Amino acid sequence: MQLAEHSVRSMREQIVDTLRAEVLAGAWTNHAPVREQALAERFGVSRGPIRDALQELSREGVLVYRPNKGVRVNTPPAEAERQFLQAMRREMESFCLSQCIDQLTPTDDEQLAGILAELTRACDSGDLSSIADCDLAMHRYLVRSASSELEAIWQSITSRLLMDYSRIDRFDQIISEHEAILEAVKQRDLKSAQLAINANII
Repeated sequence: MQLAEHSVRSMREQIVDTLRAEVLAGAWTNHAPVREQALAERFGVSRGPIRDALQELSREGVLVYRPNKGVRVNTPPAEAERQFLQAMRREMESFCLSQCIDQLTPTDDEQLAGILAELTRACDSGDLSSIADCDLAMHRYLVRSASSELEAIWQSITSRLLMDYSRIDRFDQIISEHEAILEAVKQRDLKSAQLAINANII
């Protein structure tokens, strides 16, 4: 994404974001093996950053290590687990909004608008990985604005939840829901922003 907030992210973080978005968009099948050497060649890096990225994604639950089988793509959570994670994500994002919304600045509004523009372009082009990445980016920006410590917990919950990202082809709805979030945030309307977030997390 061509945004200032993302431009300073390390190579490891860029690899993590790319692979996560691909898995959430369905570019990798369940149980597919993930090979360090192939990824190192793909990204033009040594195996160190790849290993670190795979470890982070394993902590999030996107990938899983199996003895004698190596690292593989995890399966989506069962329905009961998905509902529990969904409730946790809603609660956490609502809390983070309450903590940060009055502290946001016009610069933050511009950053969020940039993410929405990237999301709209991704939807227009049908780029599923970019859609997943931009969707996460707007929510992550708000969570991070409230607490960098909560961000890591939120990322793990959200990554597992979105492994069942069933609305990836409902582009108009994805855009309109994030437009509603941004508009409420720009107005510093906490209640409307929380309602818009909750409507988007399904």
